[in-house]
Amino acid sequence: MFRLEYKWLVGITFVLGLVMQILDITILNVALATLGREFEVDASTLQWVLTGYMLSLAVFIPSSGWIADRFGSKRTFLLAVVIFTTASVLCGFAGSIWMLIASRVLQGVGGGMLVPVGQAMLFRAFPAHERAKASAVLAIPITVAPALGPMLGGALVEYASWRWIFFINLPVGALTLVFTVLFLEEERRGRPGRFDLPGFVLAGAGLATLLYGLDQGAQAGWSVPTVWGSLLAAVLLLAGLTWRELSVGEPMLDLRLLRNRLFGTGNALLLCQVASLFGVLFLLPLYLQDVLHVSPFTAGLVLMPQAVAMLLATQVVSRLYGRIGPRRLLLAGFCLEIPVYLCLQLLGTGTPLVAVVVLLALLGISVGILMTPIQTAAFAQVSVAEMGHASSMYNVSRQVATALGTAVFATTLVVLTDAGGDGAPAHAQMAGFHGAFLVAVVFGLLALALSTRVRDSDAAASLDPSHPEAARAASRTGEVR
Repeated sequence: MFRLEYKWLVGITFVLGLVMQILDITILNVALATLGREFEVDASTLQWVLTGYMLSLAVFIPSSGWIADRFGSKRTFLLAVVIFTTASVLCGFAGSIWMLIASRVLQGVGGGMLVPVGQAMLFRAFPAHERAKASAVLAIPITVAPALGPMLGGALVEYASWRWIFFINLPVGALTLVFTVLFLEEERRGRPGRFDLPGFVLAGAGLATLLYGLDQGAQAGWSVPTVWGSLLAAVLLLAGLTWRELSVGEPMLDLRLLRNRLFGTGNALLLCQVASLFGVLFLLPLYLQDVLHVSPFTAGLVLMPQAVAMLLATQVVSRLYGRIGPRRLLLAGFCLEIPVYLCLQLLGTGTPLVAVVVLLALLGISVGILMTPIQTAAFAQVSVAEMGHASSMYNVSRQVATALGTAVFATTLVVLTDAGGDGAPAHAQMAGFHGAFLVAVVFGLLALALSTRVRDSDAAASLDPSHPEAARAASRTGEVR
């Protein structure tokens, strides 16, 4: 009788949960205008539907590793899914904008634990030399959900009701719960330590104020007192967090993990890669709709090949990683990605859509090449006991990178467009897009330089036993895999 291995059951369960979380974000973006009309609120109030969720995520991502170690990974993941699904139903029944915002904050509590805890469970289930396969599993929801979200959201809003953008999480959440209860095993770490209340407060408040400052800076401008006040507060809180977590024996967020060169470099690569990618993907729909004047649905179709190419490339690279090693894959990926970003300078007011599709497909291939080596190498030297804290740290980096990329690219677009003057609006607008696309090149060059710090020998544990570096490492330690 056919029976799935436990590691694949963990993978399926986490994919279901991650699809629900990512779909929720991408579907909601399409429905914001409808929500504004439904509740008769202005854009500043409506923005809290997104901001409240983001800030709630920021509070619970850093502490998720400790919570899972203390109460068990399965129990914590189950709780996260229950909270997220219940909050989704409450969002769907919201009778006022404030009830919707409060329900979104509750969603963020579940989402903040769901992703890092699920990722830690996934990487524990796969042996170190098979974690490239785990990265390939993660690529499925990360690529498919953002591509489907806008189109699914548009269809639900147009043909059903905005409430269904939240109710759709109920069957997915229920299926995730069934898989979690039936198939996942409880994982408990030996000694999670006492609850680090100062670390929890400093980590949550510091990350939340940083993300809020970046988000509002991109929207309202950087001279607004609440923006620079938030960023200043974030610097002070994060400085206090660093001092606190490096001075206690059992920290809430284990910053000492960043001292490991491979894990620290992996987080830096993630920051550059996610910031540039999310920045470009933030700009391209604006370019397609504002400059080329295509419909939102057409813009979604144009962006689809990027997701498909990324998914296919990731599946191929996950099979090559163990034999090739991370270093050459990283260098190859960035050497493809940087020219693609440079080619975005060729986009103009009359660029054929097919040219945009080709560029996006190439971008998807480059991102697909990079995703597996960045993630797999970063966790290559992380022990099973450290996995929860490492996953929390990695997801903090991802969250900061997303906000940073959107803020920097949006600001560059506005500043350079305004600097172009009013004489030729189309040319001024393209000057803003071209300047913002160059920011992606800068991030790419920085990441390429960081890639030279990654050595296959350091990532030997994540390579196939037949790889020379893995064989040398095994001979030194006397291990047989």
